[in-house]
Amino acid sequence: MNKNMKLFIIGKNISDVRKSKNLSQKKLAELVEKSRNYIGMIERGESNLPTSTLIDIAKALNVHPKTFFEF
Repeated sequence: MNKNMKLFIIGKNISDVRKSKNLSQKKLAELVEKSRNYIGMIERGESNLPTSTLIDIAKALNVHPKTFFEF
């Protein structure tokens, strides 16, 4: 599996969890102090996010970071 596919899957997993918690991209962005556009890029797999941001997103969504790595 190449890097782009991994980023896409991680982003999709983040999106799925966010939606299951009934949070908008805007609200998640506010919780992690990032822009809504950046959250959108992450969810589309267009941005290679730092570990610290991944952890912040996991905390905001109240899940373990490994949740996003279910390939």
